[in-house]
Amino acid sequence: MAKKEVAKKTVTVVQTGSPIRRPAVQRATLIGLGLNKMHRVSTLEDTPSVRGMIRAVQHLVRVVDEK
Repeated sequence: MAKKEVAKKTVTVVQTGSPIRRPAVQRATLIGLGLNKMHRVSTLEDTPSVRGMIRAVQHLVRVVDEK
């Protein structure tokens, strides 16, 4: 039997703030989100852990699209 593909929810974030002069934890969180330079865009699976990472650096990122 073939398994049905379930469309997973995604969230697209854009980095709007610079990691310069930020704590190392915030820099590492940006890298974990796939962001490390200004205006980079990353589309991620919408999970509680990703939401927590976004919340931790909410002053440096902007959520563009939630699908």
